[in-house]
Amino acid sequence: MRQATITRKTSETSIEVTLNLDGTGVYDNRTGVGFFDHMLDQLSRHSLIDMTIRAEGDLHIDDHHTVEDTGIAIGQALVAALGDKKGIRRYGSFLLAMDDSLVRAALDLSARPYLVWNVDFPSEKIGTFDTELVREFFQALSTHGGITLHVDRLHGLNSHHIAEAAFKAVARALREAVEPDPRMAGVLPSTKGAL
Repeated sequence: MRQATITRKTSETSIEVTLNLDGTGVYDNRTGVGFFDHMLDQLSRHSLIDMTIRAEGDLHIDDHHTVEDTGIAIGQALVAALGDKKGIRRYGSFLLAMDDSLVRAALDLSARPYLVWNVDFPSEKIGTFDTELVREFFQALSTHGGITLHVDRLHGLNSHHIAEAAFKAVARALREAVEPDPRMAGVLPSTKGAL
């Protein structure tokens, strides 16, 4: 069973994340940050990873710690659910169009975290949500999920559309990468013998 539950508690946040890599994209995400919940729902639905998240954070300060720590916990849960990574496709990429926005995501579940982020937003906020936190989330996910992740905005006028396209593009790339490869059952997708 490729499932995992991670609990992360600090003086700033308390977060529990449960993932099922072989799900259908069923989600129940509650972080206290409305726009962020909407993005996490997209991540789940379009990756087909069932996701349940409960987060309580110091939102009286701002959303930063809640968003970043949720990314950390999802990354850790992903690593735990993947196990030894034998038989997965490992790589994924997707070019996603959403209205005015076009975002490309490519990733490698390499255990070598690296984020290349070429996404600019026309506005500093989407409602009350700071757009700079989108990068913070993916940085945390990449670092703690051991993911080499490249995200590029090719077009986009509306900040909401750009953010949503980024989450959906990463979701579709992740869906491809975690899928079992029927031609590589039980085989590690690396010549190094370890991932």
